[in-house]
Amino acid sequence: MVRKTDSARKGDFHKTVLDAIPSPVFVVQQDVRIVDFNTAASKILADDREVIIRKRAGEVLHCLHSKDVPEGCGRAPHCKDCIIRNSVEESLKGQKVTRQKARMDITMEGKTTEVFFLVTTVPFDYDDGRLVLVILEDISELVALRSMLPICANCKKIRNDQEYWQNLEAYFKTHLNIDFTHSICPDCFKKLYPEYAKD
Repeated sequence: MVRKTDSARKGDFHKTVLDAIPSPVFVVQQDVRIVDFNTAASKILADDREVIIRKRAGEVLHCLHSKDVPEGCGRAPHCKDCIIRNSVEESLKGQKVTRQKARMDITMEGKTTEVFFLVTTVPFDYDDGRLVLVILEDISELVALRSMLPICANCKKIRNDQEYWQNLEAYFKTHLNIDFTHSICPDCFKKLYPEYAKD
């Protein structure tokens, strides 16, 4: 009977803990190259483990901009604004980034989709090198729900986050700093002023 060494048992334990996390988790090194990932991450990745390891995150996440230039992920003009890449760089300097909102355009099977993540990055040292734990919380559904406004079918007031109903103009002024000017559309003009609509 072969017994596992203490380090092998610890490795199994750490892998089990990593796989228990329900959000995609990646362990990356400098230049956001993937060293390891958990089961939740493997569910969003299309390739086999051997193909993914050592690739840059944008390549395996199918970021639209990872193919903008021949050099790949991290080299295109859009990459300088990448929240994932910038968060990893901050962590490599010793900073921890917590739940930073990120938007990414991904391309899968010829379709481009907009996804939203909360990105958390935590630095740690391992085998005389610095690595970063990257946790991605998918908030795409939440963003989509927040983009829908509950509006009264009768009076057209909008319900805000505090369950208070505001008229349309006040809501847009408060949340988007938009002012309205008023006019009358042709259909309403006919209803309200039928005597003038004939002319």
